[in-house]
Formats: sequence, C-alpha cells, structure tokens
Amino acid sequence: MYVQGVSTRKVKAITEELVGHSFSASSISAIVKRLDAELERFMARQLSEPFPYLIVDARYEKVRIDHVIRDQAVLIAIGIGWDSRRQVLGIELAHRESGPSWSGFLKGLKERGLHGVEYVVSDDHEGLVKAIRETLTGVLWQRCYVHFLRNALDHLPRKGDGECLQELRWMYDRRSAREAKSDLAAWIKKWGGRYAKLVDWVEENIEQTFTYFALPPLHHKHMKSTSMLERFNEEIKRRTRVVRIFPNEASCLRLIRALGVERHELWQEDARYLNMGLLAGQKKEALKVAA
Repeated sequence: MYVQGVSTRKVKAITEELVGHSFSASSISAIVKRLDAELERFMARQLSEPFPYLIVDARYEKVRIDHVIRDQAVLIAIGIGWDSRRQVLGIELAHRESGPSWSGFLKGLKERGLHGVEYVVSDDHEGLVKAIRETLTGVLWQRCYVHFLRNALDHLPRKGDGECLQELRWMYDRRSAREAKSDLAAWIKKWGGRYAKLVDWVEENIEQTFTYFALPPLHHKHMKSTSMLERFNEEIKRRTRVVRIFPNEASCLRLIRALGVERHELWQEDARYLNMGLLAGQKKEALKVAA
C-alpha cells in the first residue's frame, strides 16, 4: 500500500480494519524502512553494460527539513542499452537542481560503471548541460523539443497567434534535418516581422533540438524529447500527491526509489523499446564511408 502511494495514516487505518488490532504509525514506518537496504543495493548496483542512450530530468517534491517545508529536487536517469530495453539507472535527492548537484549525480553513475553513452536527452538547465559536457565528454546532446516549445511561449506575446507555435511544432515531424531547416527558413520569413523577439530566440537556439536527426529515423519519435521520463514523473506525481509533504528526505527517497524499481521491472518484462540494431547498422555504414 505504501509503494502504491497510500499515506502511513491510511495504512494504519486499513490494517486495523482488516485484522482488528491497533498498529502505531511508528510500527508501520519501521516496516517500511526495511525497504531501504534493498533499494540502496539496487540504486548502487554496478552498471556493467554500455548505455548508448541516456535520458535525464528532475522533478520537485515537498519535504519537511528542520521543521521547514522545502522543495527537494529528485534527479532521475534512464538508460537504453544495446539490448533495446530501458533501465532506471539512478534516483537521488538534491537540495536544488544545480550544476554541482547534477555533476555529482552523473559522476556517481560513472563511478558505478556507466559507459558507452553516445547521446543524451535533457532540458536546457544550464547546470545540467554543463555537467553533461564536463562529465560525459564527446556525447551528442539533444535539447528536449517539448521543453523548447514551452520556453518559446515566454517570447511570444500573450495574445500571440497560436498558429505560429503550431507551425514551429510541425518541424519536429520531418524525417531529416534538411526538411526541418527548409521549413524553419519559411517559418522565419513568415513570422519574423510580426514576432521578431520569438523568431530571433528560435534562430539562436533551435539547432540544439535537431540533434536527434543524427539517429536512425525510427528512433526520432522516442529520442527527441524526455517524454518517456516525463511519463514516469507523472506516475511519481500520482503517488506522491497522496503524501503531499514528506516528513523527511529519507521517506521521500524511499517511495520514489521504490517506484523506480517497480517501473524498472516492468520495463524488463515489456517488449523491447527500440531496435538498437538500427543504430549499430548506422554506425557500421558511417565507418565504411569514413574508410
């Protein structure tokens, strides 16, 4: 019940109704804490296989610390290995989403054996992007296009034409960077006079969202955004909303890590997420051309 997001108070009431005995909240908490060792072993496991694709993101939860309710960043990393399956690689808490916190998180993954990363998807958080460049040298970085389109709203007048952003969104349905850039040129010509601020910002930043065109076409849909991780975050939100405010950092990390293990096991049972043979074949062709 706890892992499903039921609060400790409700667990106490339900167990009393079921078995007819009184249970203290502290005894329920003691049982729950037995999860810690198992969850820690999972999150500290060695990452022996390579993960060419890495998706990272953060969400916030409210935690009581020193009698004050604070927002705590939950840092999450998902990897896709050559076996075409998704894995939860790490979940950690940080006081805030900063360069040092992201750097420590990624370095921790590398210390556990993370290797073979070729492509990373994230939002454009300055500290995160810097940590990726410093920790995962030489990887391709894809700025999540969904976050990019949300950011574009900040540069469009409140009563701006929604068609402008809709046409910008359509560029991510193209099969190649050449097609997308052709559409971009037409979009700039059409909207440059009316929304100069937005168009200038898009021209300066949109190339960061076109990195996915370097991947096999059948991977584009899944690897141009952090949507896969966002769906996991929605599940976390659905379960943590019941708790609302965690009594301490340990309880927050315990529940979210338990959800991470649950999702990881589901992914292992699911059909393969991507055909990674397509990426391997593309790399072979690139080596032939280079030779």
